[in-house]
Amino acid sequence: MRWFHALLPREDSFFDWFVEHAQILLKGAEALRELLAGGEGVPAACAEIMRQEHAADDVTREVMLAVRRTFITPFDRSDIRELTVSLDDAIDQMQKTAKSIILFEMREFQPQMRELGDLAIQAAYLTLEATELLRGMGKNASRLNAIAEAVTRIEDRSDEVYDQGMKALLKAGREHPMDFIAGADVYDHLEKVIDRFEDVANHISGILLEHL
Repeated sequence: MRWFHALLPREDSFFDWFVEHAQILLKGAEALRELLAGGEGVPAACAEIMRQEHAADDVTREVMLAVRRTFITPFDRSDIRELTVSLDDAIDQMQKTAKSIILFEMREFQPQMRELGDLAIQAAYLTLEATELLRGMGKNASRLNAIAEAVTRIEDRSDEVYDQGMKALLKAGREHPMDFIAGADVYDHLEKVIDRFEDVANHISGILLEHL
């Protein structure tokens, strides 16, 4: 049956959707970093993250419908679904960060929070590159593996920054418990943003292992 399947046309639009999804993540990460700069630009940055999250939902719906309707997919349907969900989870986590900031009416952010925002942008650029290379995963396997390793290093760094930030927050929040509660919630969401990017990288690595 493998030779028969090879003769049938495949739906390669999935690769375009992966790239589009990653482009949305990059826009979301850039808005998140702008948000963490603080000041009067916070509401506009939050609104931009919300817009990007809605755009990501649209892409996710398209992919999930196409998975059901397409006879021959470029790789396993379960892998397509899992990769799409992991991409969507990353922007969802950015949205949760923005919602927390709106809830607590925060306008000032610690240096470690801004560094986590920088790390999110780095991870987003790598994720975009990975999705662009995925169509030719055979010839791009080495670079895709290197990207996955780079994202893991970013996630390791995010753990260190998180710990540093929480220590600083605890020290500063002893006299203002609500500041600690608000800050800790934002740190939790920011760390999870990076974790979700690592999930994307891990899914791509898994696809490489299964299909090469």
